Amino acid sequence: MTREERIEKLKALSKERILVLDGAMGTMIQGYKLTEADYRGELLKDHASDVKGDNELISLAQPDILREIHLKYYRAGADFAETNTFGATSIAQADYHLEHLAYQMNVESARIAREAADIAESETPGRVCFVAGVLGPTNRTASISPKVNDPGFRNVNFDQLVESYKEATKGLIEGGADTILVETIFDTLNAKAALFAIEEVFDELGFELPIMISGTITDMSGRLLSGQTPEAFWNSVRHVKPFSIGLNCALGAKEMRPHVATLSRIADAGVSAHPNAGLPNEMGEYDQDAAQMSALVGEFAKSGLVNIVGGCCGTTPEHIHAIAEAVKGATPRAKPEIEPRLRLSGLEAFTAA
Repeated sequence: MTREERIEKLKALSKERILVLDGAMGTMIQGYKLTEADYRGELLKDHASDVKGDNELISLAQPDILREIHLKYYRAGADFAETNTFGATSIAQADYHLEHLAYQMNVESARIAREAADIAESETPGRVCFVAGVLGPTNRTASISPKVNDPGFRNVNFDQLVESYKEATKGLIEGGADTILVETIFDTLNAKAALFAIEEVFDELGFELPIMISGTITDMSGRLLSGQTPEAFWNSVRHVKPFSIGLNCALGAKEMRPHVATLSRIADAGVSAHPNAGLPNEMGEYDQDAAQMSALVGEFAKSGLVNIVGGCCGTTPEHIHAIAEAVKGATPRAKPEIEPRLRLSGLEAFTAA
C-alpha cells in the first residue's frame, strides 16, 4: 500500500471508529537499562560528550530495540506509532553536540517505525498501521526569556526554529511518515514555527500529509506555558486545517478532561487526547495502572469528546491495550459545524460579535 493509499484509509477509518495512538517512548527505553556504550554504538564510540539519555540516538545505535518497542504498541492495539524524534531537531541535539545527526535521526526513526508497521500488518491481514512523524517542542522557547532579569532576551528566534523544523520534517517524510504530529506544545510561537516549516516543506515537495497538533496544559491554571487558554491556542493554529487538535503530557486524564471538552466543542477538526498515567508521585513516577487510566479515557469516548486517544508519560503497551479495548465500538466524536466569525487570540480567545 502506498503512502497516499494509507492516508485515504486513515481518513476513512477516522469516520468509522476512534483511533489509537501509542504510549510513552521514554518509559519503554528506560526499561532496557541502556548504558553509555549502548547509546553510543559504533557511530559515536569516540564522541567527546556523554550521550546517555539522548533517546533519539536509539534510532541509530539500537534500531532493533526501537523496532521492538513499536511492535509492542502495534500489537497492543495502537493504530499509530509515534516516531522516536521528540528531540530530533538540530536545536535540541545541540545539547549533545550532535546537530549533524538530526536529519538522519528523523529518517531512521520513521523508517524503523514503518518496518514495525509492515510487520504488524503482515501479522493481521487487512490491518493498516500508521506512522506519525513527531516534531517535539525543542528545549528552547521563542516566547519566554530564560533570564529572569532580562525579559526581552531570547535564546532562539522564529527563523532558527523554522530551519530546524524544516530539516526534521524532510527527514520524517523521507523515512516514510504518514502524518506529521507537532506535539507537547508549551509555546504557541514554537508551534507556529513548526507549522510554517511543515507547510514550506509541503510546498517544496508538491504534496501534503495530514497535520496533527497536540498542546500541553502545563498545570492547573488551564493554560500553555506561554499563557494561552485551549481556545486561544486553537484560534492560533486552526489556519493549517489540521487533521486533529488535542492535548498530551503534563496532566493525567482526570485533570485533562475539561480542556479536551473545550476543544471538542470548538474545533472543526478531530480531537485527540493522550494524557499521562496520572500525575507524577514524589519520585517523579506514574502510578496509574492500565485499568484506572482506561476507565478515564474510555469515558472521554463514551461522552463523545474524542476521535483519537493514546498515552503519554508513564504509559506502556498494557495501558494502550486497555485503552484500545475501552474505546472499541465507541462512536467517534462528530465534528461540530462552526459558524464563520472573526476569531482572534492573545492569551485569551476573542470572537467578534
